[in-house]
Amino acid sequence: MNIILIGYMSSGKSTIGRKLAYRLGMEFIDTDEAFESKYKIAITDFFDRFGEVRFRELERLVLIESLQTENTIISTGGGTPCFFDNMQLINKQGISVFLKLHPNSIFDRLIHSKKQRPLLKNLTHDELKLFIIKQLSVREQFYNLSKIIIKSENIKTNDLLDELKNKIEDLKIINP
Repeated sequence: MNIILIGYMSSGKSTIGRKLAYRLGMEFIDTDEAFESKYKIAITDFFDRFGEVRFRELERLVLIESLQTENTIISTGGGTPCFFDNMQLINKQGISVFLKLHPNSIFDRLIHSKKQRPLLKNLTHDELKLFIIKQLSVREQFYNLSKIIIKSENIKTNDLLDELKNKIEDLKIINP
């Protein structure tokens, strides 16, 4: 069984994913890191050189490879579920978990993040706030297709793990 973490950029997918994998004794894959390792280029540089369309095509291939693993926590890029039929693939190959945050929390995390985000280059704080709200309203229609939705504002890993275990058990009862 794979657990696939989805959500907006800076929602904690990678951080929480690593901790969950460790606590559950599972493998961990961050699809953004896998992309950079496979193609030997930073995502921001790839966006600059080849554009978002080509990135999304290759990102899908990395997702498909990641989903072929077993007993793995997979952290996806924020846009991954929103292109092609990626969300359907994710739900078919494992238990999807949407780490949901309020737009203000996302904004606070992004302005303090050291990680460069290609879609946010050169945005002012006001432009960033509007961008998050607008893009989140589009992306949440995909994120909300997740089998599990967890409001992850200030959630501790132990609490998340407990909630996740309970919801997975509930899913197994519903979908034996």
